[in-house]
Amino acid sequence: MSKGDDGTMVIEEELDEEPKSIILSMIGQLRKDMDLSRVTFPTFVLEPRSFTERVTDFMSHPDFLIQASKCDDPVDRFIGVVKYYMSGWHIHPKGVKKPYNPVLGEFFRSKYEFEDNESSAFFVAEQVSHHPPITALFYHSPEHHVAIEGDLRPKSRFYGNSVGMLLEGYAKIHFNKWGNEEYVITYPNMYARGILFGKMVLELGETSTVTCEKSDLMFEVEFKTKGLIWGSYNQIAGKIKRISTKEVLYEITGNWKTTMYIQGKGEYAGEPTVLFDSAKEDVVPQIVACAAEQEANESRNLWKHVTKAIADSDLDSATTHKTAIEEKQREDTKQREAAKERFIPRFFQLEIDGYYHPKLRLDAIPDDPALAKDEITKWIFTKPDGSIQDFTALEEDPVVLAAAKHQRHAA
Repeated sequence: MSKGDDGTMVIEEELDEEPKSIILSMIGQLRKDMDLSRVTFPTFVLEPRSFTERVTDFMSHPDFLIQASKCDDPVDRFIGVVKYYMSGWHIHPKGVKKPYNPVLGEFFRSKYEFEDNESSAFFVAEQVSHHPPITALFYHSPEHHVAIEGDLRPKSRFYGNSVGMLLEGYAKIHFNKWGNEEYVITYPNMYARGILFGKMVLELGETSTVTCEKSDLMFEVEFKTKGLIWGSYNQIAGKIKRISTKEVLYEITGNWKTTMYIQGKGEYAGEPTVLFDSAKEDVVPQIVACAAEQEANESRNLWKHVTKAIADSDLDSATTHKTAIEEKQREDTKQREAAKERFIPRFFQLEIDGYYHPKLRLDAIPDDPALAKDEITKWIFTKPDGSIQDFTALEEDPVVLAAAKHQRHAA
């Protein structure tokens, strides 16, 4: 990461000659606007974690969501949800990287313990389709009656000197305390610029929205891309408005990587104030069971040899292990097709609206936090032998420990 011409922090990377020649060779086989979902990317462009884990970046500041759920005023609740959503973008790997493409049936699960030592949250994401790639997710905090479900459908496109990831699908936040008040979120696109010439730069672009029909409120934000001559990196411009009248209540501006500001309009008129400052907010860590407690297709366990090889800067070994995972997925697909069997996701199911939803229905989760916590824990963390994942077990896997050691030294 470096500073742009205007002092803005920019996520960028400059490739050495060997990686650049590999990319140029690969790009020679591509066409403009080509779908890249079936293209195998070289390991040096990979972020050492799966997309199933990458989506937890949006769970990094759950306190914003919890605080929002406690507001009596619907406008204040909506602002809190917008703050939570916009706080998820500043977390990125070093350089311009893409996460591992999850294999079909791969899943990632974790839990969160909050500072009050009395409340918690639970998360699971599963790759429910490979072609097209679809990742379904579920997050729930029983004590705060807050839930998130999502169905994310990333599509990659080649545009010449850039690669774009178009993040289709949605996420939906539920505030059960307010009669299952729902907030529907859509996402912007992500671009890796300069893959042929110049430095590689990561940008967000286009428009995303947060909508709550029950409160008659909508947030529409434009993630601005930098022009060739004018403009700055990472800038946003958004408005919170009434759906019915289009009346603008607040404007939100600033830099999604660092600091964003909110200013009231009309009856809410006032001076700009800081909505979010990434330098002043702590990330709430997630807790993941050690490798011995994970199943074979659990993300960190599945990709651990690739992750270690990347940490060792051993790209040949990383490619070998990555290829083995991908070949096994192809073989599993062939066996299912030969047996005329259909893949059935473990945690999610396709419903009549065309999207995947958790098999544990939100309206079936008990209101009592203790009962809800017990039911969610059993649903997410039960292993094939019927036992529950033990989060107190220490990590003893030498591959995971070696990778973690390298990553600590590199940080």
